Amino acid sequence: MGKKFKEALKAVDEERLYELAAAIDLVKKIASAKFDETVEVAIRLNVDTRHADQQLRGALVLPHGIGKNKKVLVFARGDKAKEAENAGADFVGAEDLVEKVQDGWLDFDVAVATPDVMALVGKLGHVLGPRGLMPNPKIGTVTMDVEKAVKESKAGKINYRTEKSGIIHAPVGKVSFDVDKLKDNLKALIDVVIKSKPATIKGTYLKSITLSSTMGPGVKIDTLEVLT
Repeated sequence: MGKKFKEALKAVDEERLYELAAAIDLVKKIASAKFDETVEVAIRLNVDTRHADQQLRGALVLPHGIGKNKKVLVFARGDKAKEAENAGADFVGAEDLVEKVQDGWLDFDVAVATPDVMALVGKLGHVLGPRGLMPNPKIGTVTMDVEKAVKESKAGKINYRTEKSGIIHAPVGKVSFDVDKLKDNLKALIDVVIKSKPATIKGTYLKSITLSSTMGPGVKIDTLEVLT
């Protein structure tokens, strides 16, 4: 642990479950990096990801975005390519972009594709899949509504999914955001996760919520307060 991290850790009561606003305020105060750190949440769920029905995956547009201008790539042809360009996509193409990615280029944050080019894009599965960039209909990135997909991505759309351990990691904004904006973003994500509870789950579903900045220690949130 670095000196700054140790100092930040001293400000956190590891035995305490903080109310949402207090946790956000503390994460903001102890952030010490010279850049505008991302505020991230780790939501631990009582799920068994070995079962398909307990593997949560989805996307949502946060009320206040995530404070980052995402570079959006769209695999499309013809009118849909023009639609993507008009919507503000940073890169648009088909075979040319596939070849570029195969050569190692990955200077984008979101990839969108129309269904008719997925056979072509499928060749990139081994490159885009491990990086979470592969277009997927479950999160709205394989679609004919290219305009909507591009604009939502630019507006602060995030993807979430449960890892093998049953934890969802996701960004909810920047340290520079005020407490209310971060609270709105966090509650929006938590609400979606709660509504996505698998019917087969018994007992406590939301096991823990921990908030942190990119370079800071985790702050545990009182899940009961969040649920009320």
